[in-house]
Amino acid sequence: MAIADSHNPQKKTHDQFVRPGLAKITNIIAIASGKGGVGKSTLAVNLAMALKREGAKVGLMDADIYGPSQPGMLGAKNEQPEISDNALKPLVRHGITFMSMGLLLSEDSPVVWRAPMAMKIIQQFIDNVDWGELDYLLIDLPPGTGDVQLTLAQQASLTGAVIVTTPQDVALSVARKGLKMFQQVNVPILGIVENMSGFLCKHCGKTSEIFRVGGGRKMALEFGVPFLGAIPLDPEIVMSGDNGQPIMENGSNSPAAQAVISIARKLQQYAAAEHSRTSAIEPQQVEILANGDLSILWPDGHQGIHKAYSLRIKCPCAQCVDEDSGRRTIDPKRVPLGITIEAFDIVGRYALGLKFSDGHSTGLFAFTYLREMCECESCRSGNQKGSFSV
Repeated sequence: MAIADSHNPQKKTHDQFVRPGLAKITNIIAIASGKGGVGKSTLAVNLAMALKREGAKVGLMDADIYGPSQPGMLGAKNEQPEISDNALKPLVRHGITFMSMGLLLSEDSPVVWRAPMAMKIIQQFIDNVDWGELDYLLIDLPPGTGDVQLTLAQQASLTGAVIVTTPQDVALSVARKGLKMFQQVNVPILGIVENMSGFLCKHCGKTSEIFRVGGGRKMALEFGVPFLGAIPLDPEIVMSGDNGQPIMENGSNSPAAQAVISIARKLQQYAAAEHSRTSAIEPQQVEILANGDLSILWPDGHQGIHKAYSLRIKCPCAQCVDEDSGRRTIDPKRVPLGITIEAFDIVGRYALGLKFSDGHSTGLFAFTYLREMCECESCRSGNQKGSFSV
């Protein structure tokens, strides 16, 4: 989310918080994994198809810049998106709107870029793709916890993330790191999916636990997040991906297809609950006042006031608070009494980033934290709770 526009840099309403390309999307969900090879991209495609089957309008962003796979899985190799009104028009295949780096390069062209170049493409996918009205935009992330994940977490207004893992310990260990990364940037975990959870033989009907089973469920219990389900190994999924015809599109009734449908239905429930919760705490308007203080209009109609000096001395960033002890290290006496807020930035769906007149700009103030420290007359007199009722 970006700072207020140059015509009115000190005031921004809720509708202006959202990136233009994402403005008509109800739920934006990251599909993530700590490591590669766990079937994340295959799940993203078939999960999108399952949500479409449930009657939703669905888009798919292939954010794996270095290893895009969605064009092949959706049967759109060697096709290119059109450009209209300075925006990329995503392709539509099997009723799914999608965009991928693989559509912008020839099939065999490697992407040999440093991170800043890759980030520019991600910014284009956020700001300059005409996604239109969607119920869900699924973002197929690259493996790991790097720049792409952080950029999308802080700029794409994520409803939440789904973590994909396989049952073996090495995959679970790396998946935990991915989950913790999202928790650190306040992106809700909508659930965990255990992929390749046993192999069901079509000839004898027996299940072989090739990679063991149950690790994903145990991980969900460990972190107190939903377990969305387990998907067995199924050669039909591999073949359908290679043929550009997702298994959810060919009418398959296999256990794997049924598992994806069940996961999609659970995801709808958790996403709706998280969307409702987040909407209840997102500011309706943020304004820098003439004296350099901050005014916030909350969803319940409360108009909060925050003095720049108070915000500065209560900054929660690592420069102002010792991360190990939690002890505040900033000396209030060194903060000018006349300090002002020069600009603000909306970060994800959870915080404001503030730039102060003393040059400090690293603090992220969570919406819940801001509401609790409101300094308006009603809150000072105790007539307001100073927190959300959600």
